[in-house]
Amino acid sequence: MKYHVKDLSLADDGKLRIEWADRDMPVLRMIRERFAQEKPLAGKRIAACLHVTTETANLMRTLKAGGAEVVLTASNPLSTQDDVAAALVKHYDIPVFAIKGEDTETYYSHLRAALDTAPHITMDDGADLVSTLHKERRDLLPHIIGGTEETTTGVIRLRAMAADGALAYPVIAVNDALTKHLFDNRYGTGQSTIDGLLRATNILLAGRTVVVSGYGWCGRGVAMRARGMGAQVIVTEVDPLKALEAAMDGYRVMPMTEAAREGDVFITVTGDLHVLDRAHFEVMKDGAMVANSGHFNVEINIPALEEMAERKRRVRPFVDEYTLPDGRRIYLLAEGRLLNLAAAEGHPASVMDMSFANQALSAEYLVKHAADLKPQVYSVPREIDLNIARLKLDAMGVRIDTLTEEQERYLHSWEEGT
Repeated sequence: MKYHVKDLSLADDGKLRIEWADRDMPVLRMIRERFAQEKPLAGKRIAACLHVTTETANLMRTLKAGGAEVVLTASNPLSTQDDVAAALVKHYDIPVFAIKGEDTETYYSHLRAALDTAPHITMDDGADLVSTLHKERRDLLPHIIGGTEETTTGVIRLRAMAADGALAYPVIAVNDALTKHLFDNRYGTGQSTIDGLLRATNILLAGRTVVVSGYGWCGRGVAMRARGMGAQVIVTEVDPLKALEAAMDGYRVMPMTEAAREGDVFITVTGDLHVLDRAHFEVMKDGAMVANSGHFNVEINIPALEEMAERKRRVRPFVDEYTLPDGRRIYLLAEGRLLNLAAAEGHPASVMDMSFANQALSAEYLVKHAADLKPQVYSVPREIDLNIARLKLDAMGVRIDTLTEEQERYLHSWEEGT
């Protein structure tokens, strides 16, 4: 199989949307222009397991411009934009294995198809590709020089692998870059999650109580945007420092056992298991909506909800109604998968510009330095982070100050004082 997409006739529409996103990704565009001249990835095969969106398409174009042979597969069964997948195959000659709504068996067959190319570099979002490679295709490990990981959940999994001595090659945690998580996780997830919520439900947020579970950078963004829409926001946390920060940011903070009774909308962004569980469903209001913007659909205990319900029906695209024995209805959005990608289009291009610039430059870094790296998880080098920030500021027309020689001397001296 050279590719597996839903319908190649969608390709022209996908190309238009890819071009629309590209106009808002100036940093990646500058990198692509340099890559086209220098070919830093020449001769390297890259297998990418990412959300198949317009922004990802422009990253694939950049990697190919750098000389790489690229194959793309989806990192979530509901996050693929079928017209984009078709456009990458038809107009950009990039193999894609992804169909929105694919079942689990198809999802993993697509991962295996990507691995069949015997990649030198893996590019992951959630670590499913790395995990499958280590479990099923260890014969490919001698070919691998390194990998990159896009998201918090994947970095957690990879660090667990490294701690167990299971990780067989170096991986750069793109999520650790300041130009990624400070912006993508906060502003991207914040806006796109609310976008997905509104597209799926068409509800008015003003006056409703929104419970945000997890106050990491994604949770901060969701809470900020929900409050901006007029919602009353409750935050649940297990980390005392993050809980304290949420309280000082003006949110009500309480355990989920209490929040479950008050919330109208619940959004999980923790990366952990069963954050919304049977005990919470038992006390939720009639009409409560539960959604997830964490990477995997395990944050909501969907099997428990299925067991509790007497009846289930789909009332809108991406909205399933569960009727409990006492007549209360709980609405599960986007099957518990990434709400912002399943029911909307994911993050805006301008913020993914920085995230995917990190991916492209990290791939270049691996090619140059793989021989010096050990099988562990590395942060994005600071010089790459700073360079992306400078490029983004330039593209935005924002100028900043430069330290004078006197100021530099002062900051590096110890003699000065009161």
